[in-house]
Amino acid sequence: MSQFARYRRELRDRWLAMRLGLFGRQHQYGEILALRRFIAHFGVDCVIDVGANAGQYATMLRRDVGFRGDILSFEPNPDVCAKLEKVAGRDSRWHVYNIALSDRDGEAEFNIMAADQFSSLNRPGQGLEPIFAQRNAVTRTVHVPCSRLDSLLPELEPAWRARAVLLKMDTQGHDAQVCSGANDVLARFVGVQTELSVRPIYAGATDYRTMIALLERAGFVPNAVFANNKGHFPLLVEMDGLFVRSDLTQGGNVPIV
Repeated sequence: MSQFARYRRELRDRWLAMRLGLFGRQHQYGEILALRRFIAHFGVDCVIDVGANAGQYATMLRRDVGFRGDILSFEPNPDVCAKLEKVAGRDSRWHVYNIALSDRDGEAEFNIMAADQFSSLNRPGQGLEPIFAQRNAVTRTVHVPCSRLDSLLPELEPAWRARAVLLKMDTQGHDAQVCSGANDVLARFVGVQTELSVRPIYAGATDYRTMIALLERAGFVPNAVFANNKGHFPLLVEMDGLFVRSDLTQGGNVPIV
């Protein structure tokens, strides 16, 4: 990388840090830098966004990461999905699906929590701290269609014609089941981004050690780890992990992007 390119990158990163700080989003700095480099280096042209909520992640990809490829967003909550469709409707390469991804095909009971971003196929855990007990309380349940990614992928044209797909999961304690339902197609993806739960707030949620081991068995190794919220000092609750398919790391030094 030339000296000019280094200065240009540093200025771009400093501007990002300032902009995120102004809007209280400084905790996303590491994630954005990691995704910029990952997407550029591996030529990612499609992101499967599982657990999209109202489109926060996809919006971040467009606005902050600079991703211009296809985004396939899955959100089971019908009310939130209606809002997501309005946001995505302005973007011809952003596709929305009102369905839950899991390890089975059919229908599932979906728990809608007091704070909708906590909604999940999993029930809340026991003995939660007050901040989570209030937000992560079930207000109602709805029946939603669910599918394995193995079954669904042949119908997702932007994904099967893509050169390099990144699978992002933010399913509030259900990521391991999404991976199980993608067992036949997971090896086609260049990377996986997943929740890594240090202090599980959902019943049956997979902890970070188990999730890392699960992905290792599937052929993925860690690329980057970052906190996915502002934190709950003094104890860490969750991280996000970005994993790369191990065969793509072979062949020597990786150039700086």
